[in-house]
Amino acid sequence: MAPKDGTMHPIWDNIDRQMGQLFMMGFDGTTVDQQIRSLIEDYHVGNILLNAKNLKSAEETTKLILELQTIARDAGHPVPLMIALDQENGGVNSLFDEIYIRQFPSAMGIAATGSKQLAREVASATAQELKAVGVNWIMGPVLDVLTNVRNQPLGVRTSGDDPQEVSQYGVEVMKGYQEAGLVTCGKHFPSYGNLEFIGSEADVPVIKESLEQLSLSALVPFRNAISNGLDAMMVGGVAMSSAGVNVMHACLSEQVVDGLLRKDLKFGGVVVSECLEMEALTHNIGVGGGTVMAMKAGCDLILLCRSYPIQLEALNGLKLGVENGMISRTRIHQSLKRVLAMKSRCTSWEQALGPGGTNTLSMMQPSHTSLSTRAYDSSITLVRDTQTLLPLTQILEPDEELLLLTPLVKPLPASAVSRSILDNMATSPDWDKSSTAGSGENVFREFGRSLARQRSGRVLHTSYTSTGVRPIHESLIDRVSAVVVVTADSNRNLYQHGFTKHVSMICKSQYSQTGERYEKPVVVVSVSSPYDFATDPAIGTYICTYDFTETALQALVKVLFGDLSPTGALPGTISRSQKLNQSRQHWLVESWNEERDAEALDALLDALRENGSHGELASVSSSSFLLRSDDVEEAHFVVRNSTTHALYGFCSSYFFRSTGTAVIGSIIVEPTRRKLSIGHSLHNRAIQTLLHRTGVRRFQLGSRLPSVYLGIPTANPVERKRLRQWFAQLGWNTALSRPVCTVMLRPLSTWVAPEGLTKSLQTAEIDYDLVYGWEYADSIIDHVKTSSRQGVMEIYKLALNGAPHSGIIRAKRPDDGAILGSVVIYNNQSVIAEYVPALKEANVVGGGVSSPVISPSVGEYATLMQGLILLGIRQVRKSGADAVILDCVDGDGNFDSLSAMGFSVLHTFEEVTCDATTWKMMQAA
Repeated sequence: MAPKDGTMHPIWDNIDRQMGQLFMMGFDGTTVDQQIRSLIEDYHVGNILLNAKNLKSAEETTKLILELQTIARDAGHPVPLMIALDQENGGVNSLFDEIYIRQFPSAMGIAATGSKQLAREVASATAQELKAVGVNWIMGPVLDVLTNVRNQPLGVRTSGDDPQEVSQYGVEVMKGYQEAGLVTCGKHFPSYGNLEFIGSEADVPVIKESLEQLSLSALVPFRNAISNGLDAMMVGGVAMSSAGVNVMHACLSEQVVDGLLRKDLKFGGVVVSECLEMEALTHNIGVGGGTVMAMKAGCDLILLCRSYPIQLEALNGLKLGVENGMISRTRIHQSLKRVLAMKSRCTSWEQALGPGGTNTLSMMQPSHTSLSTRAYDSSITLVRDTQTLLPLTQILEPDEELLLLTPLVKPLPASAVSRSILDNMATSPDWDKSSTAGSGENVFREFGRSLARQRSGRVLHTSYTSTGVRPIHESLIDRVSAVVVVTADSNRNLYQHGFTKHVSMICKSQYSQTGERYEKPVVVVSVSSPYDFATDPAIGTYICTYDFTETALQALVKVLFGDLSPTGALPGTISRSQKLNQSRQHWLVESWNEERDAEALDALLDALRENGSHGELASVSSSSFLLRSDDVEEAHFVVRNSTTHALYGFCSSYFFRSTGTAVIGSIIVEPTRRKLSIGHSLHNRAIQTLLHRTGVRRFQLGSRLPSVYLGIPTANPVERKRLRQWFAQLGWNTALSRPVCTVMLRPLSTWVAPEGLTKSLQTAEIDYDLVYGWEYADSIIDHVKTSSRQGVMEIYKLALNGAPHSGIIRAKRPDDGAILGSVVIYNNQSVIAEYVPALKEANVVGGGVSSPVISPSVGEYATLMQGLILLGIRQVRKSGADAVILDCVDGDGNFDSLSAMGFSVLHTFEEVTCDATTWKMMQAA
């Protein structure tokens, strides 16, 4: 509430009212007590943090929040309270309600799905549920990068150890929250991803990385979230000790808050301190002094979780700091303006006093339940199954017994932000017994029952502890036919690691009644951190679920018994660090010989088409893969039967010198010889060859020239998931994939341009012309250099050489003739048509529009793009064509406008790229 001239409204002249807006406070209990009432009424506290101890159910939560808002209104608060909550999903949810609140995977579980869109959908659904009960501020997303994955308390609460991947998912989660109407709070700045624990549990953990090291890795997600509109940032209470920085508590440091966060990262939103009730701070500084230090450092909101005397000490400390001049009124006004601006974006009295409650939640329930199932089903990751033990139905007879061994673990934490790090520091933390999903023992017991129901056979279930393998365990192992061992953060609970290795050793040394040695099947399941056995090949069958909520374990049951094919992939560098030669067989890979192999490749393509699931190959022949261009270095490979000359596999690869892009254009394996590592062998040979090209800057999966596979085919969801996982295991970062598609417009004979499009084209101050031939090459090639897309330059050169069957439409500025945009057009007699199989697939006389390039300086990008494509359609129609193909369309941004013009999707793909450094590091490893 502020006048338009930027001055403060007179209602804020009261210093106590101002300061009350600069605190976030919590309380104990599930009902309003006198202490929180007094903080709101007498001290004007404007922000409340709720945690699991406050929340019994969705219905009770709605009533509690409504009562808090009513108290604030009746006490004369000019604006509603901010009601904040942790709801990170996985095992970290403050609000749990079996009926109304859905369970979703942890941050790392979502990253394992490889879908940024799913991350956004889940975040939006989570925020919608919180908004329905009256919450308007979610304490997330978690933006920490696990730069040290070992023994770090955050675990699956982060997306992983890759800064770019954490950044991508963090931004999508943030946008999902905001779309649902909540404001966001990134955490835990500057990073909780690599903490060192020194001294006692009460001591503050330390960040030893330098600011330069943090900037290159840990700060990347925070920087990108800020640039994408993050509302608030929580600064942690950790210490920092490295060259150039020596900080006792980050949230009390001007160097960290005002210098690093405000000035260097240019964050203009609300800064929230870590809870100042931390033991080390109260002993070393005192809460009153700490509050003043936090405000001077640049924090806007001071967090105090639940101790009423300490909360009063903080309030009095800030007031004393203002009175004695340590904190200026101007400084208070700055923070107040930020807080009020944030409140204006997410709440009003109408919203605060009229939450949707359980009625709204009931309407969401069907779609959110479906989303939860889809998310968990997509996250389960099969890291290894070297002996093909899955599904268990193929190794267990109905009358044979299965043994389930689970650790005795504490309940899943319902983490309020005040305990987000401190509660996790201890080796045996005192988890809140009112946790979200009950004790781990209860969850595992239900998991055992689900296994028994699913297989209609006997499942023996017992737990294990730090006492290790006991005689009862050995007896049960001898008795059963297969064993499933569950671990939960064995890197921090080392007894689990030792127990699992011991069980594995026992199972590898079994003897039959006849005295023959054999290996009893063992499946190891990590239900929290995937790092437990990710790099241990001795564990032959290893599955990750990323949390041990009941919903996650239900998906696991489906995987174990073959009702669900696991499609998740280990997130971050842990996936890419898997050796490229994981395959069990190494096939002889030979270079392509056209004279020898062309006929055999055509036969292989026929076999794939007969298989019925490769629509993108409908009109492809062996010649479709051969560019024969001086500007492109081609290297194609085959696995073949040297006796029969039949091809078992084919891989095409290209190096486009104009952009420094190395491309895997296709990997094709004979249908009856899949899962024999032929694809692995072809892929490894192609990557090794491409790495030796001079000037390689990046790698790409999918090629616009030739336009056979633009990336991973996505028409079949099951096949898409399988291929995404396969390529992820080879090292491709599928989490950063880009949707692309080929679209078609037909019939042209009756097509009419959308109303208004022709008029906008006529009124635009742009000149268009159509040119043919190499005499126009200089200006066009100079313009096309502004595009870094693979194959675009080569398509333009083919068009310039291909008159009269191909030409270029230019959009020029009238005053100086500068080219603002261009597009290639061609007919089915053009050389370009040979590399666009979709044109033949249309089975009519057709033509194509390809490779629009818009100058970076153009403001009206979409208008110019539509204008070029419209003119391209008209020109193709003039040639007598009845269909037009537009290849390699950006599925994220352009398709809506094309759909309005009448285009329909022909084939869809996911283009995947990565930098060359990544592959070089993997090869070196």
